[in-house]
Amino acid sequence: MILLGLGLTLYKNIVLGFPLLPGIREDVWTIESKINLKPLHEGPVQIALTLPEEDAGWVSLDDHFASSGFNFSVTEQNGHRRAHWTRETMERATTLFYKKQVYRMRDRALTDRVVPNVELPILTTTNEEVMEKVVESLKTKSTTPAEFSTLLFDSINLPQPDPDMSFLLSSYGGVHLDVVMDVLAYANIPAQLIKGIFLEDGRRRQRISSLVEIVAGDRWLIFDPTTGAEGLPDNFFVWQHGSTSILDVIGGRNSSIEFALVKNTLPLKSILFMEGHLEEQPLLDFSIYALPVEQQGIFKGLLLIPVGALIIVLLRILVGLKTSGTFMPILIALAFIQTSLLVGLGIFLTVVGFGLWIRYYLSYLNLLLVARITAVVIVVILLMAGLSIISYKLGFHQALTITFFPTIILAWTIERMSLLWEEEGAHEVLVQGGGSLLAAILVYLTMSMSMVEHLTFNFPELMISLLGIVLLLGKYTGYRLFELYRFRAFGHTE
Repeated sequence: MILLGLGLTLYKNIVLGFPLLPGIREDVWTIESKINLKPLHEGPVQIALTLPEEDAGWVSLDDHFASSGFNFSVTEQNGHRRAHWTRETMERATTLFYKKQVYRMRDRALTDRVVPNVELPILTTTNEEVMEKVVESLKTKSTTPAEFSTLLFDSINLPQPDPDMSFLLSSYGGVHLDVVMDVLAYANIPAQLIKGIFLEDGRRRQRISSLVEIVAGDRWLIFDPTTGAEGLPDNFFVWQHGSTSILDVIGGRNSSIEFALVKNTLPLKSILFMEGHLEEQPLLDFSIYALPVEQQGIFKGLLLIPVGALIIVLLRILVGLKTSGTFMPILIALAFIQTSLLVGLGIFLTVVGFGLWIRYYLSYLNLLLVARITAVVIVVILLMAGLSIISYKLGFHQALTITFFPTIILAWTIERMSLLWEEEGAHEVLVQGGGSLLAAILVYLTMSMSMVEHLTFNFPELMISLLGIVLLLGKYTGYRLFELYRFRAFGHTE
């Protein structure tokens, strides 16, 4: 098993060009869009998706479409590409996929754009009067379109906007972006939307976001309407310019589009080969890369678990470290990856400490095991909710990631430690609890290494080698390191 895993890894490295070291190539993003829709009635269905163009330094490697029984075609008009799916009839809910792989060059400037025409919004008499007040108020405080736009975003994003802005927001149904575009148009400032995706590795169900682009003299300025920050974010993938719709559906209902994202560091030649010639390489055809991007993101985390399990096996069998539960430290380490180590430790100690106090009280009620565990689970959830609310009010937003902690595992940990306290005493609880935390920290430090993450995702064949190592360790019957220290006195006997 060890040789088989290493052999497959070397084959992918030498023959297919997969890098053994992370970061020696450009970051390559796989963006998968998923279109969901239901049939409206019997009759033809037409779906049109605007395809992204290369902009802001992004370079397309390849794209793929899933037709799912539809007639499919790609058209190009005025330099813009659109994908079209058509079908005579659709009996059930359908999902269509479009996958694109891109990487970013050093040049991150947007291409030249045509200055949009300013079209005054159509407003009711009351809305126009309020709009005029808002525009005049902003103009008196600014001298340039850039200052006007900055003041506009600051005023509209206030927790309690002024009465005129609040009236406009309520008139527009609370849609900030529509208010922004109409105010800019009424102020005679050319503006348009930039629609795209904020790239976050492993993110699922991502939605299209919009930035606002204005013309200030001979310059284009970009603003994030939710924060008012100026500039194009580095992790923003531009999908299209303008306010036209990205997805058009005729003959369907409840249509939506969402995105799944995965980042990798493969060489470009390997990406091109993998995407263009999968049928020539069965090893790649039946690999993780053949899965949808959403599932790839899930496996990117799951493939780290065997590495953590190997660390636990080494600590338990060779070192002799005592832990509360065999693989509980792995789950705690996974939570640490989401929360960061120090925040995760604070949350863990707070929840477990308070949970033990509650469990100590429950022991006097003489409850049955199922009811006692259920009560502990409810208390743990209440503790997590309370910590989230308190941390949010105090401005510690990082503690909101407490939801990544495995609730049931925490409840069982509290129950096991409580029983251990009653049977063995506080010293044994500290030994096993401290051992669990030490193991979780070591597992976290190992799994959070970029090298480990790179190897497990790009070379999952190494899991076969890990399995062989675990099987060998399972036959070990010698002394553990802690036992050598425990029986050290025998080495000094005469």
